[in-house]
Amino acid sequence: MRAFVRVVDTGSFSRASDQLALPRSTVSKLITDLEKHLGIQLMHRTTRALAPTLEGLEYYRHARRLVAELDEVDSAARGQVLKPGGHLRVDAPASFANCLLIPALVDFHREYPDITIALGISDRAVNIVGEGVDCVIRAGKLDDMAMIGRKVADLEYLTCAAPSYLDRRGVPQSPEDLQNNHLKVGYFFTGSGKPEPLIFETAGQRIEVNACAFSTNEGNGLKEMLLAGLGVGQHFASIVQHYLDTGQLVHVLPYWSRPATPLHILYPPNRHQSARLKVFTEWVIRTFGVRE
Repeated sequence: MRAFVRVVDTGSFSRASDQLALPRSTVSKLITDLEKHLGIQLMHRTTRALAPTLEGLEYYRHARRLVAELDEVDSAARGQVLKPGGHLRVDAPASFANCLLIPALVDFHREYPDITIALGISDRAVNIVGEGVDCVIRAGKLDDMAMIGRKVADLEYLTCAAPSYLDRRGVPQSPEDLQNNHLKVGYFFTGSGKPEPLIFETAGQRIEVNACAFSTNEGNGLKEMLLAGLGVGQHFASIVQHYLDTGQLVHVLPYWSRPATPLHILYPPNRHQSARLKVFTEWVIRTFGVRE
C-alpha cells in the first residue's frame, strides 16, 4: 500500500523506488501483488505513461490516509512525537541556505540529534511530490496554491554596492541617477529569463530601474556580483548585513526602500506531516521568523 501511494505521488516506479530505497523490480512486484490481492487493476502501464485507473485513484485516496495514520501510530509508539527522528529532504534558495540556514543547523542538530537532513540548494521551482521533497523554503508570493504555506518572515531589501565600484563610478544620488549613470546588477527568473527590476519607493512614489549590466538567476551569485564591484543592486538585508558591517558593501540610496518579500515554508497538503517535519517547520519559524 505504501509503495502504491508513493508511485502515484511521484508518477514513476523509478522515483518511487529511489524514495523507498527499494529495487524498482520490488516496487513493481508489490503493486502487482496488491492488484492480485484486491482483484482490480490499480495502474495503467504503458511504455510512455503511468497513471492510476479510476478504481486505483479511489483506492489511493483511502490508502494515502491510512498510511499517514499508520505512520502517526508508529511514531507515537516509538516515542518520536516527543523525540522525533528520521530523514528529511528539504529544499531552500541558495543565498538563504548558505548564509543563514546551514550555519543554524548546528543548533537544530543539537536540539534534534536523531533527525538527518538532505538539503537541496537552488532557486529553481521544485516539484515537491515528484522529487520526494518533504518541504521547501521559498521567498516571494505563493504561486502554487496547492501547497500549504507557513509564513516565516518578511524579508527586507537593501540597495548596496562594493567600495571598489563606488570609488570608480561615484555614489548614486537618486534612482534616476542610478538608471542613467551607473552599472546595475540584478536577478532574472530561470523559467522565463525575465529580468527583475530594481524597485524604489518613497512617499507614495515608485520607480523601477532596469537594464542591468550583469544578472543571475541565483541569490548567492547576486551577492558575489555585488562583492566583486560589478555594480549597484538590491539583496535581502539578512544576507548582506554581514558585508555591510565589515565594510565589504556600502548601503546606498538609504531614503528609498523596496517592498519586503515574504518567506514561506511549504509542503504538500496530501503529505503526512510527520513529527520530524513538524518540529523542523516550527524551528525554522522560531529561528528566522520575525515575532509580532
